[in-house]
Amino acid sequence: MSDVLHDFTTTVPHWRPRVTPIKLEDATPDQLDALKVTPSNTKVSDYVLVLARDSETLRERTPLFNAIMYNRGGMSRAERELGAVGTSVVNRCVYCAAVHASRYNVLAKDTGVMERIFTDEDKAELDPRQQAIFDFSVKLSQTPPEVSKADMEALKAAGLDPAEILDLVLSSALFGWANRLMHTLGDPVEKED
Repeated sequence: MSDVLHDFTTTVPHWRPRVTPIKLEDATPDQLDALKVTPSNTKVSDYVLVLARDSETLRERTPLFNAIMYNRGGMSRAERELGAVGTSVVNRCVYCAAVHASRYNVLAKDTGVMERIFTDEDKAELDPRQQAIFDFSVKLSQTPPEVSKADMEALKAAGLDPAEILDLVLSSALFGWANRLMHTLGDPVEKED
C-alpha cells in the first residue's frame, strides 16, 4: 500500500478513500440521479462515489461546485484555480492543491507560478494581480474574520472587479470546505502503475 503524500506536487496523486465508494452497478436510483452531473463533467472519481453515499448532499454539492468553478463571466478559470490552490496550501490538502495547480498550469500555460507557490507556500512572490488573488485566498483560509475592507481594496487595486472578487471568495470558501472533507474521507497517495 502506498504511503500518504505530504509534499505539494503538480502531479495529481491517487486519492485513497477511508470510506468504501459505492459501486455504480449497485447504486440506488437516487444515487444514480445524484451522480448525473459530475464536478468537471468527466469520469466519476472515487471521491464522488464516496459522496454518493449521501445522495441528497451530492445532488446539491455538484451543481454548486460547477457554478463556482466553471461559470462564465467573472474571474478567469485559471485565477479560480489559483484561489483554490491558495486555500489548499493553507489547509495542507495535497490532493486538491495538485488537481488545481495542474489545471492552472494547463489553463495559464505557465508552471512558474505553481513552482513558486509549492516552494515558498504562503510566502510565494507573484506578479501583482496573482499576488493579490493568492494572498486573499490564503488570508480567507487562515483567518476568515480578519478579512477586511482593506483586503477588498487590495483586490480592486490589482484590477479585480466585483464579479471577480465574488468568484474568488466563492472558490476559496468552497475549497476551505472541500479540503477538510477530503482530509476526513481519504488520503492522497502515489498512483500505482
